Amino acid sequence: MAAFRNEHRRFTHRGRPFHFVSYDAQPGNANNGVEAMPATWYLLNSGNRWPAIPLEPGQAEEELDAKLTQWLESEVFA
Repeated sequence: MAAFRNEHRRFTHRGRPFHFVSYDAQPGNANNGVEAMPATWYLLNSGNRWPAIPLEPGQAEEELDAKLTQWLESEVFA
């Protein structure tokens, strides 16, 4: 079984740099009250991370950037 490899996307939107990192899915744990999380792109900023959009393996870079930009518009610049 191949190990998950994190991917990075860096780009500038509205004159600000953004850094996104993909993380593998995390299984839930009912004993600790932790819900399962699908593979997801996260925005990294100031040592924190925020879940952005689901990871779609094999997605074209242009489509990924468009979805990340759409997320930024609705969550960061709204």
